This record gives sequence, C-alpha cells and structure tokens, in this order.
Amino acid sequence: MAKKTKKPNQKMQAWIEARKRHDLSHAQVHMARELGMNPAKLGKIDNHKQEPWKLPLPQFIEELYSKRFGKTSPEAVLSIEERCRREAAKKEERHIARQRAVDSATTREAPRGSREQVTGKSPSGLIEDVGPRRATFGGPQPQ
Repeated sequence: MAKKTKKPNQKMQAWIEARKRHDLSHAQVHMARELGMNPAKLGKIDNHKQEPWKLPLPQFIEELYSKRFGKTSPEAVLSIEERCRREAAKKEERHIARQRAVDSATTREAPRGSREQVTGKSPSGLIEDVGPRRATFGGPQPQ
C-alpha cells in the first residue's frame, strides 16, 4: 500500500495555486517568495493586457529579482512540492530523534524512591531534608 502524501500547508498551497493561475515557473515562484511577494496579490500585478505599460508578471518578477539581488536567478531552485517533501522528512527525523531521546531517558532513569528513601535527600541534592513537619493550629509552637 502506498504511503499517503500529506497536503502542503496553507501558505505553500497558495503558492502552488498562484503558480498554476499565472503560469509561473518554479524559479519565478522561488524568486517571488524571496522578494516577499504575496501570492494572493499577484493578480493585481498581472494585468498587463488592460494596462499595457506594465510588464507581464514573469518578466516583472525577474526584473525585480535582478535589481534587488544582482543576479538573474537563484542558485538552487526547488519546487514548492519538493520543498514541502523535504520539510516533512526533516520534521519526521526530528520527531524520531525526540522519541529516541525520551525512550533512552526513561530507560536510564533509576527506580523511583531508591535513593530518596536511603538518604532522605532528593536525587539532585538541592532540596535538603527538613525533618517531619508538625501541624500547628494557631496555638503556641513547642520548642
């Protein structure tokens, strides 16, 4: 049985939809994300047919990227789907490592009460034994 792939989170899903809606390449989506663009607002920029002085959206993104970063494209271009897969794999590795740490900590832990019963001190030695406590009900305390 094939492993079910998890759907990308809402932010990534918005970029996937914007890429399809505005016919952008993976590199152009990567550039737009680095520029801090909002995928929901790309439609305002991509109306070069109604406003002929505007560049088409893909060329506009590339021009802004070259102005800001001084290069024509990013070094490593990842698709949104590949980025989501890598993040999910990294999250799964962290989860497994955390689970192993918890399991190893529980196996190393001494049985409860073993040292406390013998010495009367806490295992860390930070809490001192103050002896038995007497209940006082407002009257004079015995000395």
